[in-house]
Amino acid sequence: MSVQKQARLYRVRGQVQGVGFRYFVEQSAQALGVRGWVRNVDDGSVEVYAVGTHAQLSELAGLLWKGPRWAEVRGVDEAEAALEEPSGFFVRQ
Repeated sequence: MSVQKQARLYRVRGQVQGVGFRYFVEQSAQALGVRGWVRNVDDGSVEVYAVGTHAQLSELAGLLWKGPRWAEVRGVDEAEAALEEPSGFFVRQ
């Protein structure tokens, strides 16, 4: 298992706005030691930029499919992203 840092950009679709999804992602990422950000997108989806090891990102991706209690996730798109070094994980407006 690689410990090299990787970056991913996720787009989560479904009922993911107005249900605490961004804060669920923020807490989950911080607990996993993942850095990056999460924000709402005008089309109703949520975008997540995450930096971590392969194992951390795999675990985060699984949590994105689950979401908080009131969310209804219908899809998660994942793409490689440019590696940046955010200082933590936070909600972007």
